[in-house]
Amino acid sequence: MPALLIVLAIVVVVAVVAVVSYNRFVSQKNLIKDAWANIDTELRRRYDLIPNLIETVKGYASHEREVLENVTRARSMAASATGSPAEQAAAEGPLVAALRQLFAVVENYPDLKANQGFLQLQSELTNTEDRLQTARRFYNANVREYNQRVKQFPSVVVANAFGFKEEEFFEVEDAIRESGPPKVDFGSAGTATSSAPASSPAPPAPADEVPEIDRPAPPTPPV
Repeated sequence: MPALLIVLAIVVVVAVVAVVSYNRFVSQKNLIKDAWANIDTELRRRYDLIPNLIETVKGYASHEREVLENVTRARSMAASATGSPAEQAAAEGPLVAALRQLFAVVENYPDLKANQGFLQLQSELTNTEDRLQTARRFYNANVREYNQRVKQFPSVVVANAFGFKEEEFFEVEDAIRESGPPKVDFGSAGTATSSAPASSPAPPAPADEVPEIDRPAPPTPPV
């Protein structure tokens, strides 16, 4: 009889642990799903901003046709991607590269850089990038914790029994901040580029090199 009670107690403990582990897996899956929805929201917002950005740049740099077409094409491909997080990240790669190229071209157009419409779009896109990176880190942190449980004992037993598989990470670079600071170049008509160090001011001339005419007369000694 005691042996039977011990066996029943073990069975009950194992069942409780399995139920708790299963419920935690379900909660983690839902959290990952919600985190991915936040990423998707920011991606869609970026896709919505890009056409207006292209039109603004076109008003000042219409002859940069290849750059503008690359951004349009990459944006269309990324917006139509509906695969896994890894596949979505792969589709974002060409868009990030095209946006970096676009902002590099913008550096050659001071009037465009000063345009209020462009500055507003750039600010909104930067804010979207910040939120996207925050959502990405939150999503990847939840995926990392979930994947660890899928591989660790004893939760791996529950994962295998109920078909919980590892989730994919979402790795996408920042389209704006990773492009680096703008480089200022005034060309041959003006001052040297900003990358060159500023020349040091000339030291003052020593006292013995001051012309005699500029030296003050010595004071008259008192009588």
